[in-house]
Amino acid sequence: METKDIVFGLDIGTRNVIGTVGYLDGDEFHVIAQDLREHDTRAMLDGQIHDIGRVGATCDEVKKVLEEKTGFNLTEVCIAAAGRVLRTVTTHVEMEYPEETVVTGEDLHTLDMMGIEQAGKELKGDEDKKYKFFCVGYSTVKYYLNGDVFTSLEDHKAEVIGEDIIVTFLPEDVVDGLYSAVGKADLSVANLTLEPIAAINVAIPQNFRMLNIALIDVGAGTSDICVTRDGSIIAYGMIPMAGDELTEVLVHEFLVDFATAETIKRASTEGGDITYEDIMGISHTIKSEEVWKLTDPVMEKIAHEVASKIQELNGGKSVSAAFVVGGGGKVHGFTEALAKDLKIVPERVALRGEEVMKNIIFEEEDVKKDSLLVTPIGICLNYYETKNNFIMIHFNGEMMKLYDNGQLTIVDAAMQAGFSADQLFPRRGREVNFTVNGVSRMIRGTEGESAVVTMNGRSVGINTPLEFNADVTLVPSTVGESGTGTIADLAEFTTDYLYFTVCGHRVKCPKFVEVNGSMEPPTYIIKEGDVIETRPFYTVGQLAEFMDVTIDDRYEILVNNRPSGYDSLVYENFVIDWTTTSPVAYAGDYIVEDGEGMPEDYVPPQAEEEPVKDARTKIKIETVDLPIKINGKNMVLSGKKDYIFVDIYNLIDFDPNAGNGRPLVIRINGEKCGYADELHANDEVECYWQ
Repeated sequence: METKDIVFGLDIGTRNVIGTVGYLDGDEFHVIAQDLREHDTRAMLDGQIHDIGRVGATCDEVKKVLEEKTGFNLTEVCIAAAGRVLRTVTTHVEMEYPEETVVTGEDLHTLDMMGIEQAGKELKGDEDKKYKFFCVGYSTVKYYLNGDVFTSLEDHKAEVIGEDIIVTFLPEDVVDGLYSAVGKADLSVANLTLEPIAAINVAIPQNFRMLNIALIDVGAGTSDICVTRDGSIIAYGMIPMAGDELTEVLVHEFLVDFATAETIKRASTEGGDITYEDIMGISHTIKSEEVWKLTDPVMEKIAHEVASKIQELNGGKSVSAAFVVGGGGKVHGFTEALAKDLKIVPERVALRGEEVMKNIIFEEEDVKKDSLLVTPIGICLNYYETKNNFIMIHFNGEMMKLYDNGQLTIVDAAMQAGFSADQLFPRRGREVNFTVNGVSRMIRGTEGESAVVTMNGRSVGINTPLEFNADVTLVPSTVGESGTGTIADLAEFTTDYLYFTVCGHRVKCPKFVEVNGSMEPPTYIIKEGDVIETRPFYTVGQLAEFMDVTIDDRYEILVNNRPSGYDSLVYENFVIDWTTTSPVAYAGDYIVEDGEGMPEDYVPPQAEEEPVKDARTKIKIETVDLPIKINGKNMVLSGKKDYIFVDIYNLIDFDPNAGNGRPLVIRINGEKCGYADELHANDEVECYWQ
């Protein structure tokens, strides 16, 4: 037995929990041990868990009994879901190969996943936002090979494969309740299916599914339905009415608790007299017929609702036959009433029990093969069909079902949840591309933060293998800051100032760079697409403008003692001189230093309009001392007639590299200004890194 693939299944029903341990040997399923425990209270209603703790405790009792019987340590369990709010979606999907390819089992699983995903999208588009639905089962209705219907695709060569698939959904809280309950018993879920899918594995063999048959699993809280035709399951359905409705009638009529009423109902299926004690302690003996008289109206209502749902699922018409399983289906008169409502002969509606269990071997003695055991055994058999194909996890608070290829990681779950690769891996901020002197340059953005992932409360990486029933949280990665830099950061910008000798004076000028045709200071923040030209020079005209001197074509300009022009380029430490040398000058044009440089034949002008012949003078620049306040300190600008903002750099110790990407704040009297804005006496100037 140790070499067998042992399976443990729990049928967690509204009234009781049935545990089964067994193994498949060829076509036979051997049941090693079974145990049935009723809920102490009504911890479940209509197939949905209301008291997780109590249901979990019952599951734990069943597990411990089966461990004692078998000697196995049971850690994984197969379960089935039912519930009041069931949704099914039938859809068609196709997968195209780049070239003709042999179809593998992996391809068919991929096709199933495509169908489940598409059905989920269609369901979201049709449903309101009251429920969050989770896939609990699916069945392939038809396969297509290059557009033609096929019963099986594996090992065929194909260019396009497709399938019609029916996918079943339940609200996530129904499924989550099941997972939480078995978790209370220290069990992880090896497989999850839908209750009618489990039942059909036993009750309707594959060769019967060519017929138009309905299977009804009548439990305590719900009646689950599936319909077959043309070899496939074509529809699933459910009505929230079953055996508990009959029991509640007996509770009120016989003045007993729910458990006693349940005993009375079961005993009535055998016929004969029934003895019970009411809540007053009074003993009563009644005939089964008295019970039937009370329960028949409710039973007939349930049969009518089931028949209506079957006809709805079957395209508005009745089926050829109906099989009934589950404890609730044994109620007196149910199969006859269902046959009447389906308008088929009574012989074609029957309980399925021992006759469908020919391949079920019970190794325990005195086990009665009846309809109550069909679904529990079907849950175990379903494990072998989908074994190791899926795992369930919680991902960011939502349940998720993934196809398990043995190599699943957190990345796979994240991708299925809709996370993009950009959200899983840290991303650099946007880069800045520009040119310097015609050469392409780039400033990279900073690296973002990695995704933060935890699994079952511990920090893990995104490539960590997934665990069964794992609780995974993922906070997406972030984008880093965009690339940033200033002119001063460029390797070509080696100094902040240029020095020239002008008319015998040492002149300090700020070094500018040309950006997109405009002169910009070292603090300029480089932008995408900027065309930058370094300017380690001034023109004579720009130098004169900076010094607030006006020169024109009447000036003789010397650069390093060579005749030059207004647009001549002057570089670091060049020597520049300019003097007027005009054949015609007018009185008042110049301020002449006393007697200095005057020609011997100089004749003072008689009037402003009278030309002065061959005048040759040296310019005297009038200077004005300008008191201002810079960054709160009183200072005086000197050596010029007029001053602009950039002149303050002659007075302060300013490091253009200290900004580290921060913008430079420059203001005159509290107002933003430019580098060429005029300064006036007593102006308050600010210049600092933000």
